[in-house]
Amino acid sequence: MESSEEQPGPQPQYPGNHCIRDGDFVVLKREDVFKAVQVQRRKKVTFEKQWFYLDNVIGHSYGTTFEVTNGGSLQPKKKKEEPTSETKEAGTDNRNIIDDGKSQKLTQDDIKALKDKGIKGEEIVQQLIENSTTFRDKTEFAQDKYIKKKKKKYEAMITVVKPSTRILSVMYYAREPGKINHMRYDTLAQMLTLGNIRAGNKMIVMETCAGLVLGAMMERMGGFGSIIQLYPGGGPVRAATACFGFPKSFLSGLYEFPLNKVDSLLNGTFSAEMLSSEPKDNASVEESNGTLEEKQTSEQENEDSIAEAPESNHPEEQESMEIVSQDPDYKEPKESGSKKDYIQEKQRRQEEQKKRHLEAAALLSERNADGLIVASRFHPTPLLLSLLDFVAPSRPFVVYCQYKEPLLECYTKLRERGGVINLRLSETWLRNYQVLPDRSHPKLLMSGGGGYLLSGFTVAMDNLKADPSLKSSTSTLESHKTEEPAAKKRKCPESDS
Repeated sequence: MESSEEQPGPQPQYPGNHCIRDGDFVVLKREDVFKAVQVQRRKKVTFEKQWFYLDNVIGHSYGTTFEVTNGGSLQPKKKKEEPTSETKEAGTDNRNIIDDGKSQKLTQDDIKALKDKGIKGEEIVQQLIENSTTFRDKTEFAQDKYIKKKKKKYEAMITVVKPSTRILSVMYYAREPGKINHMRYDTLAQMLTLGNIRAGNKMIVMETCAGLVLGAMMERMGGFGSIIQLYPGGGPVRAATACFGFPKSFLSGLYEFPLNKVDSLLNGTFSAEMLSSEPKDNASVEESNGTLEEKQTSEQENEDSIAEAPESNHPEEQESMEIVSQDPDYKEPKESGSKKDYIQEKQRRQEEQKKRHLEAAALLSERNADGLIVASRFHPTPLLLSLLDFVAPSRPFVVYCQYKEPLLECYTKLRERGGVINLRLSETWLRNYQVLPDRSHPKLLMSGGGGYLLSGFTVAMDNLKADPSLKSSTSTLESHKTEEPAAKKRKCPESDS
């Protein structure tokens, strides 16, 4: 990304320098915990039971580590040289160390008094080490583990990183997997690869993963090409898409179309009057300014939380996923303008939404999409059978489902229908490893599953229907498998005679 400044052509995905600016979407990182927020001056942010302001992060580069000081202020942490291993005093083993709770001289009251005095967490950790009677008897590995544990508890270090597909998918999967249908980040990577997501494509996506799959596709395409999103209900949910902080130019190629109008589009009965007959009380998606209305997002997220309870029914986890995505320009007519201005503004936005729906319908009617991605909480079979008609031949499609059985049924229906090849039902296996000197090993805890993928390619069906011999040739591989062993058995008696 950085080397693109020297090469002519398209600009980097996030134009400008790599400094944090007011209004940017960032991800706060502490150990393995993430939270996506929008940088705003004098706005209190709560993260890991600590509150602070993000005013001081403006102007610093992404990846900077800050320390939370008194008053909720963030100060950049200065790098200090760690003592070499030669100066450490360590024991040979831990067999003589007894965990009786009496090895630490400092009490909880003493530690609280140090915090009240404004002592930094680094100094508190140092005093804990000095007042521990068994620290020097521990092995070097045990000492490092002890220091790491105390730093995590008493040092308030926060790193501000730039949002990306991997970071946001890890964040959602760790804290609220129900919002993304328990899709693991390696499964999402497989979807992008199998779907051949690249710049210049014309893609169709139907997802109910809070906009995470849509954002990953937009990041991969880099603002080139077009994406038609099919959504159920009143409007698409793009809470995770807003976390990416895409520029306005990325939204010019993003279209949405209601899922309940797909059948009429396939039958040729779709018209503009069908869009105007929809109820207008539903909140619309804001595309002109690159943000989302909080009301629409909260309504759709509440529907997801009800449908996927009890995974996302934890107030602490819900607090960690709060996204600041309000548009102050949109609220201005409500606060300072008259009711008439607000109604006119609402009508204007509804007309823009209707216009975008008609453009999406025109793109779908061409039936030459370069790929199809389906990742929803609905049954995949009726969705895939209907949406495959919009995809051009020799194009990939990928379907995600948390469970295997719906995809097995979908696999069977596709084989009966025809028009697809190279069908494959897969599940990725992921295990994390700890890589440290002299103690690299697989981690004790690993993910039990990240979902299943059904992938394949479309082919033209006209020749198959016209020539029955071609249709029968699709099962040649199976016939070879059944006939070949029989042929071998016939050769045996001939050779004996």
